[in-house]
Amino acid sequence: MIRVPRLVVAAPSSGSGKTTVATGLMAAFAGRGLAVSPHKVGPDYIDPGYHALATGRPGRNLDAYLCGPERIAPLLGHAARGADLAVVEGVMGLYDGAAGQGGLASTAHVAKLLRAPVVLVVDASSQSRSVAALVHGFASWDPEVRVAGVVLNKVGSDRHEELLREALDGSGVPVLGVLRRTKVVRAPSRHLGLVPVAERRAEAVESVTALAERVREGCDLDALLALARQAPPLPAEAWDPVAEVGAEPVAGAPRVAVASGEAFTFSYAEHAELLRAAGAEVVGFDPLRDEALPHGTAGLVIGGGFPEVYAPELAENRPLREQIAAFDGPVAAECAGLLYLARELDGKPMCGVLDARGRMAERLTLGYREAVAVADSALAEAGTRVRGHEFHRTELLPGAGQVPAWGLVRPERRPDGFVQGNVHASYLHVHWAAAPRMAARFVARCAGRGDAENGAAGAGNGSPGAGNAA
Repeated sequence: MIRVPRLVVAAPSSGSGKTTVATGLMAAFAGRGLAVSPHKVGPDYIDPGYHALATGRPGRNLDAYLCGPERIAPLLGHAARGADLAVVEGVMGLYDGAAGQGGLASTAHVAKLLRAPVVLVVDASSQSRSVAALVHGFASWDPEVRVAGVVLNKVGSDRHEELLREALDGSGVPVLGVLRRTKVVRAPSRHLGLVPVAERRAEAVESVTALAERVREGCDLDALLALARQAPPLPAEAWDPVAEVGAEPVAGAPRVAVASGEAFTFSYAEHAELLRAAGAEVVGFDPLRDEALPHGTAGLVIGGGFPEVYAPELAENRPLREQIAAFDGPVAAECAGLLYLARELDGKPMCGVLDARGRMAERLTLGYREAVAVADSALAEAGTRVRGHEFHRTELLPGAGQVPAWGLVRPERRPDGFVQGNVHASYLHVHWAAAPRMAARFVARCAGRGDAENGAAGAGNGSPGAGNAA
């Protein structure tokens, strides 16, 4: 059984203030001395960075599409070990799920899987009595979803608050917080949403501190904590990366270097945990600053982020680009990692492992995908089926190599990415908690490949540009 007090912060639509309230609650409860486990519904990488800053614990995703509904409670149990409270920030509107899949992966779906009470954050800026109809509709739409409280956001005045409270008096859903309109707390955005914490840490700390103060002043923390404590035990066992890997760890602890720093901020905490469970030693490196891979690197994991923002700085680090071009160990690259391995990005030289060019695109590519591995690779056996997510405003020409990494089968059919030597690179983000054998396979391929030259020998991974990344 998983026993942890918990609540879900949801909203009728995006832009209502979920992140403000959820992050503020996390920070406010942590400020009281509680150990708070932070979570985000959906695949988003950026909000969990702010959650981690608010709580001092890794921000974790709960995505019923990527990981499967059966893993949601176990993943929460894993993350919330030793926590006094779990706060889950929703995604989009309460009942918005994967396109064409009904309510799958919606905030409501996750709340039901967690048997968690829902706090509805309502943007009240342009309404008064109508708020009661809105709350009634959301609270009654699905009887299995318990909308147990409301936080009114962007309230204009004492009189406005009075009208809103009067309207909600007979709704059966108590008002647990009121936040006034303010321009004090700002988190800058760009083409993929909020700017990640790693790029503005000092300002992000100030923002989170200000959010905590707003929530402390405007919300009934005691009532919210009491509500979270009403959540019943979950009949599930906590997710365990060692059990998920399902094999003895490889010998020798091969060193897997994981890209980090401002340009590569997108990662799920479970990936590193699965790599360690499979026997790897996981170390970080920053492609913006480190001129060499960590000594003895046997494999590379280069995840998502914003290489398009840092293309000039990445290009300037020629020693590291050349070493990666010549690296002959296994490489798993997603999205930003795919672009970094290309010949160039927006005209700036990248590593040259892949004979492709990246550039900014006019439109955002966003959505869940179903895919199948086209060929055997360091990451997956041919025929392996996965669910993933695309999230980028760049394009790669060509978008797939002679041997693609994945064949996308839903919602559209097209090849994606490259399998080339030991390289597996694509735009598709996959949550390894749903495919833990990928981590085990990758670490097994890494075993025995570390050496004093970081595996950088010969012509690298068969790239036409390997060893000539300038």
